[in-house]
Amino acid sequence: MEEKLIGNITHYFTNIGVAVLEISVGQLNVGDKIHIKGTTNDFEQTVDSMQVEHENVKKAKKGDAIGLKVEQQVKEGDEVYKVE
Repeated sequence: MEEKLIGNITHYFTNIGVAVLEISVGQLNVGDKIHIKGTTNDFEQTVDSMQVEHENVKKAKKGDAIGLKVEQQVKEGDEVYKVE
């Protein structure tokens, strides 16, 4: 499997388990598998849903900042890779 860096976590809302991912390269779709890697994190998950400005979206592209429900706690600066 190949992994491509698509962006970084810019914020994490602890109370709701949602991370803000700023996409810097390519695009991300609901159903894609991602790998989140940081100083204290290293896990994979499938993207079940995404939001832009509190609206559900099926895909996001370079330049978008999306809300993403994550299965584990993440930190600002964690790298997000798309697994292909």
